[in-house]
Amino acid sequence: MKLLFLGDVMGRAGRAAVTERLAGLRESLGLDFVVVNGENATNGAGLSPAHAKALLEAGADCVTLGDHAFDQREMLSFIDQEPRIVRPLNFSKAAPGKGARLYEARGGRKVLVAQVLGQVFMKRPFDDPFSAVETVLKTHPLGGLAQASLIDIHCEATSEKMAMGHYCDGRASVVVGTHTHVPTGDAMVLPKGTAYLTDAGMCGDYNSVIGMDKEEPLRRFITGMSKGRFTPATDEATLAGLYVETDDKTGKALKCKALRIGGRLAESLP
Repeated sequence: MKLLFLGDVMGRAGRAAVTERLAGLRESLGLDFVVVNGENATNGAGLSPAHAKALLEAGADCVTLGDHAFDQREMLSFIDQEPRIVRPLNFSKAAPGKGARLYEARGGRKVLVAQVLGQVFMKRPFDDPFSAVETVLKTHPLGGLAQASLIDIHCEATSEKMAMGHYCDGRASVVVGTHTHVPTGDAMVLPKGTAYLTDAGMCGDYNSVIGMDKEEPLRRFITGMSKGRFTPATDEATLAGLYVETDDKTGKALKCKALRIGGRLAESLP
């Protein structure tokens, strides 16, 4: 199976990059299933129902969220109406929606998508991500009902993301990090067959401070004072993510490569 994961969609520029390029990528790469992290798609904070629909219509089969999952209040009710949206497994026991779902890919094959929040350096305390993932992995072993499985680990610390990759090695097809908006250069297939990337980066304008217009973040760093709100940068965005090919029989990754198209970053194609 050919899978594509796209990192955090950042504001209008990120949405435009997805809507303009994803359909062409699905065709040119022969993609069977696409997952998009959309938790910053609405003004850099959360995901509105309208913008969720736009990402799905653009070609995403599933949209994951993150620590800003419910910053847009409409998502509290919309997520139960739209099963193609996945919120973190360990967000809150009272949160609506689900943190893991089984989807149908092209050809009737099944793909498990799950998301979990890390604990290190995060602003809010979340439940243990490893025990949350363990339950899902036991329920959906590789080579079982799902032909492939993908874990989105949404957190700050690279060490925690790497630990999750090794924890899931051989038990998930893909473990990919999100949240920091900076793509890392360590795309690899781990020893037991799991494709891994510490951070997919963002789908956003990289002439920015992690997707935000530079003026306000610079002011706060330099003076320690704020003058206004953070607003997403709006120049041409780079589409950033991870491409993975898996074996249907074992569910393990055969190859993976970081993907970057458009905008300011150096291009990287499978």
